[in-house]
Amino acid sequence: MIVEGKIVEKYDTQTIKDTFKKREFVLEYAENPQYPEFVKFELIQSNCEQLDTLKIGDEVTVNFNLKGRKWTDPQGQVKYFNSLQAWRVDPKTSSGASQETAPPPSQEWAKEDFSQDDDLPF
Repeated sequence: MIVEGKIVEKYDTQTIKDTFKKREFVLEYAENPQYPEFVKFELIQSNCEQLDTLKIGDEVTVNFNLKGRKWTDPQGQVKYFNSLQAWRVDPKTSSGASQETAPPPSQEWAKEDFSQDDDLPF
């Protein structure tokens, strides 16, 4: 999934276990500018470093996965948790285009002059 917006909060990296770390940030997402949404994402492991070069107020494109977990508490009640796990955060370019632009398709098949083509089926 992909969303574009503005970074409004950046948190420090948290070490959860010796082998696991995460970093959260909040994106202002405005599908309707009159009613902006504030969405919290998390980055994990080596992806946490992606926020190091970004500042609050930067416009970014976030690629993420929607994650869901089921957990049974000590009283036996089942609870569900959702998270938005970002795996790529790119600054938006000033033109609004993606940073990696694909080259235009090859036009080798096109003829310059069709007037001499006698093989038309009609």
